[in-house]
Amino acid sequence: MTGLRERKKRETRLALSRATIALVVERGWDEVGVEDIAAAANVSERTFRNYFTSKAEAVAASHLERALVVADELRSQPADEPFWPAVVSAVRASVSAAPASSHDGAHMERVKLVMTHPSLHAELLRADDIAKDELAAAIAERLGLDAERDLFPQLAASVVTAGVATAMRFWMVNDPRGSVIEVLGRVFEEIGRGLPVPEGES
Repeated sequence: MTGLRERKKRETRLALSRATIALVVERGWDEVGVEDIAAAANVSERTFRNYFTSKAEAVAASHLERALVVADELRSQPADEPFWPAVVSAVRASVSAAPASSHDGAHMERVKLVMTHPSLHAELLRADDIAKDELAAAIAERLGLDAERDLFPQLAASVVTAGVATAMRFWMVNDPRGSVIEVLGRVFEEIGRGLPVPEGES
């Protein structure tokens, strides 16, 4: 029952986050209030505030959710798959699971404005910290290491989150009409060359 309840809460958080992003991209950051988000998501303002303290936290929740999906997907990859290919598969699955968005140039410019808004900076950093901890735990489980006592899970988690962020930023700025999956593949091909798995691990 607890698992179902937690899943429902996670789904509600994500729905509220996506509603927030859609509205601020459409109208502009300062033109959207909690009442607008609640109406768009068909919930009460109190429900929104039960999940988030601000618009910035709500927007950052989608960023965090994508990273949590990477950890979930990594746990589900075949045990005999080498580490970095398994990571790439997990990252691709997380991107594929996200809803499709418009590649219209004007739309992408508005998305960039939202994602670089000063109000978001602290919340995105906090989301990154949570994501790295969750990903380090998944990496440690896969490699039979300790997420806190061993260096590699923490290092690899930081590299993966930075790699995803770099790929998404490069894609948005340079080729939003192209394939983000292709850009991710290029990023992780480079990462895989320079950060080998510890000796003796898969």
